[in-house]
Amino acid sequence: MKKNLLFGMVLMLMMIIVKPIAAQDHGFGLGLVVGEPTGLSAKLWTSRTNAFDFGLGVAVGGDRISHDYYYNGESRLHFHMDYLWHSFGAINSSERFPLYYGIGGRYNSGGGYDGSLGIRGVFGIAWLPRATPIDVFVELVPVFQLTPFTGFGIDAGLGIRFFFD
Repeated sequence: MKKNLLFGMVLMLMMIIVKPIAAQDHGFGLGLVVGEPTGLSAKLWTSRTNAFDFGLGVAVGGDRISHDYYYNGESRLHFHMDYLWHSFGAINSSERFPLYYGIGGRYNSGGGYDGSLGIRGVFGIAWLPRATPIDVFVELVPVFQLTPFTGFGIDAGLGIRFFFD
């Protein structure tokens, strides 16, 4: 429990420190993501092409890495934080559809994971409509789990966020 509290405090401190020094293109967004995991999604732009991405949610099915993808029905708490790069010129359209990629970390607790840490590689596409302060995104995330055992897994999600000025 102390580790979770310390982790939360460090995350909040990072958000406070980063925000004043960042050249915010789109500010801070908060919304929902459905998939693996399902829960809250947040994004903090640090420049016109870079952002921090955060997720806090619940994933179902228990440990799918060490048990040969056997979903035992248990749920787990999932937290991730990624650093993203966006390519706004990759798709030529009147709307903005940046492709994005990044790297980050993941923490899972429960459902057989019991405090596991993993490295995430993020690949996705977002839709940033010009007339509204939202983004809609879909992403595929390969994960290399480091503790308590090693293995590969895939996270994926579809989400929407509202951006505040």
